[in-house]
Amino acid sequence: MADLSRQDALTIARIVRVNHAGEFGAIRIYSAQILVARRFWPDCVPSLSEMLGHERIHCAAFRAAMPARQSRPCRVMQFWSWGGWLLGFVTALLGPQGIWACTAAVEAAVHRHLDDQLFFLADRDRYLHGIILAIREEELAHLHHAEEQLKSPGQVLNFLRSLISIATDVLIWLSTWGDSSRMTRALKAAKHP
Repeated sequence: MADLSRQDALTIARIVRVNHAGEFGAIRIYSAQILVARRFWPDCVPSLSEMLGHERIHCAAFRAAMPARQSRPCRVMQFWSWGGWLLGFVTALLGPQGIWACTAAVEAAVHRHLDDQLFFLADRDRYLHGIILAIREEELAHLHHAEEQLKSPGQVLNFLRSLISIATDVLIWLSTWGDSSRMTRALKAAKHP
């Protein structure tokens, strides 16, 4: 890692923390969806199981990155845990379209934040940048798969996607103490000087 200011080091610790929490939340979402899908929508289970496997690997990678960055698990882990499980359970009860709308909404929000993080980390933490870059590709594949499964979503599923996306953004903001907003503004400023 480069010589970091105290603020940059704190932001990096928060990035690792929120990414770990988010991956844990994704594990809980997919676990609940698989529980319901095994009974009602078995065709969804193979894709959900593959995505769950990816999320477990991602979660472990961020957990392993914590000590070197003086980071620790998020204080609102219970929100990520129970919220993720409840979200996965409810959306799975809505059927395959509910499952894929949830996946698309979460992965789109995550993708935006990963782009912001990659911009921030480029000159500050090359190792973490590399981890996130590799993970972003799998998360993007999850997003594309979910969008391919959505058949003319309609107003209800579009509303659900918006609601889930907003909730994901709020949890990310809370878990980073607003650093996610600062990274977004910095990226926009760099793209449009």
